[in-house]
Amino acid sequence: MKITIFGTGYVGLVTGACLADVGHHVLCMDVDQGKIDKLKNGHIPIYEPGLESIVKHTVEAGRLAFTTDTKEAVAHGVLQFIAVGTPPDEDGSADLQYVTAVARAIGQYMDEYKVVVDKSTVPVGTGDRVKAAVRSELDKRGLELEFDVVSNPEFLKEGAAITDFMKPDRIIVGTDSERAKEVLHEVYYPFNRSHDRMIFMDIRSAELTKYAANSMLATKISFMNEIANLAERLGADIENVRRGIGSDPRIGYHFIYPGCGYGGSCFPKDVQALTRTARDCDYDSRLLNAVEAVNNAQKHVLFDKISHYFNGNLKGKVVGIWGLAFKPNTDDMREASSRALMQDLWNAGASVQAFDPEAMEETQRIFGDQPGLTLCGTKEQALKGADVLAICTEWKEFRSPDFAAIAATIKEPVVFDGRNLYEPDMLERHGMIYYAIGRGRNQFHGG
Repeated sequence: MKITIFGTGYVGLVTGACLADVGHHVLCMDVDQGKIDKLKNGHIPIYEPGLESIVKHTVEAGRLAFTTDTKEAVAHGVLQFIAVGTPPDEDGSADLQYVTAVARAIGQYMDEYKVVVDKSTVPVGTGDRVKAAVRSELDKRGLELEFDVVSNPEFLKEGAAITDFMKPDRIIVGTDSERAKEVLHEVYYPFNRSHDRMIFMDIRSAELTKYAANSMLATKISFMNEIANLAERLGADIENVRRGIGSDPRIGYHFIYPGCGYGGSCFPKDVQALTRTARDCDYDSRLLNAVEAVNNAQKHVLFDKISHYFNGNLKGKVVGIWGLAFKPNTDDMREASSRALMQDLWNAGASVQAFDPEAMEETQRIFGDQPGLTLCGTKEQALKGADVLAICTEWKEFRSPDFAAIAATIKEPVVFDGRNLYEPDMLERHGMIYYAIGRGRNQFHGG
């Protein structure tokens, strides 16, 4: 099937590559000429394991192509996927200007039946706005062409997006059109062979499902961070608590790892957007407000521990940081906990030596020549001349480091672990002082 995808960001590029990989003919459109030129030359603008090889293979096979020509893009596919950004507006609501711009463009150029698919994460009611935008342009042209609007939210985890797309837990499709259902069934047939993963519903329910899923996961994280903060004050070990509650199948082990706060492109934005949607319909979403507040506070917990250790005097101190991306297996720095930590350290007069396996270029882009920031080529280099070590991202290569070498390199043998990578006893055996989240030393029990 011929498919058009508007947007070559995270969602658009992964979706396009994976659909092309199973045999569809996909044209990805973007207004950014520089990005399209890079993609045509085999340069992938994001880091996602496995993506580069799929893009290269499908481009060479002639099933994946890129363009900046809107008219060409609309003409190409029966399916028109909208996968453009929906950044938070000033009031926290999702900014739909790019979504509606694509919808208008489809209406301007279409000359036959189209299925317009909202792949972007959009507020409830966006389907109606997309339908109105397409219809308005058709009216201007004096045409009565048929089209359907479908909500098909993505559920892709950065770092595991290819697997998530190829082997989905579920495929949510919001539509009231039998014709559109048939088209979507055909598109997703290759991903449904072992059993049917497609769940059909109305458009508004599909739109809400995406926000509800991300907000539920964010809630679990904030809840565990709240319990971890209590554990420190009560003298409990959060890892024991995690295992104890995770063994209950009603709770499970997923998303109950405490840490120094969640970040990324989805959770912060989507929780915020849903709270805004709630306000718009005169509902006080007290739980969602609390989830966001807990997370914002949690991003400063590591700094509070470091500040306590140095008795509030961080002027001239050098902190080595391992991990800058908001999570492992991505270079995404959006809302990353490391950014809050670094800003707090700079405000207190400290400097930072940082390393991340993939996010160095992105950090350079964001901070430029920020005074007090040294980007290091290896995790070992980030330790040289540092007073202490802080860990913000749970990259695999940080899991079993040479503890003796760490203790010998940093000026004070202290590790502040924002992801609970280690057992406290393990570091104590190496003569190190270990502060983590909800376990190890803390400022509430003489640590």
